[in-house]
Amino acid sequence: MTLMLHVNAKAVDYDVLRQLETPAATPTHVPIPHFRVVDLVKTAAGMYGHEIISEAHGVTEDGARYFGLLSLRSPYTGYEDTVGLRNSHDKSFPISVGFGSRVFVCDNLAFIADQSIKRRHTTNLKRDLPGLVGELIEPLAVYRETQARAFERYKHTLLTDERADHCIMSMFRQGIINVQRIPEVLHEWEEPSFPEFDERNAWRMLNAATYVLSGKVMEKPNATPQMFKVINGVCSHIE
Repeated sequence: MTLMLHVNAKAVDYDVLRQLETPAATPTHVPIPHFRVVDLVKTAAGMYGHEIISEAHGVTEDGARYFGLLSLRSPYTGYEDTVGLRNSHDKSFPISVGFGSRVFVCDNLAFIADQSIKRRHTTNLKRDLPGLVGELIEPLAVYRETQARAFERYKHTLLTDERADHCIMSMFRQGIINVQRIPEVLHEWEEPSFPEFDERNAWRMLNAATYVLSGKVMEKPNATPQMFKVINGVCSHIE
């Protein structure tokens, strides 16, 4: 997960969030304490079987703006998802909650996620926010169950060298990787960095590509879902 703090924010512990003062509400602006936003998402994630395994928080010097990330372990295959959080007390931006396998949050106000909600600090926000967060997290559990079955399918789908080359070029044609990364993915396919990917199957190909793209979330924020489409297409063609 990627939390960038380089403009006017610093990393803090969760306990620090609890100590920050929250401005009084007005008829048109109802601030929510930063730690309450974190607690709400943690509770909703736990209700649907997700375990929080790591977290990162940051606030601006005046405590008015909050940025955070939570890493969730799915109940299926141990796959990790990320929750991005953003909250403000100075009306600079709405409360934001985003989910995905790749999430980017920065104190320069960049906020990228596969799925997200953004709501202004209105009088109805406290009432509506729990339901909105639940609507995002509930289908995530169903999606991960489906994805677990897909991963098993990848592990049982062997790829010839010709099919592997076709898969890599499909990633290039669809803009998932650029021309400079074609040889990097090919090398990771032929000589995996991790011994558990010893079989020449679709699972190995997926991990070759994700390994090469690791940390490139800002460059290719939509790479993960596009990559799954390519791998699924390869598996369907073989079958």
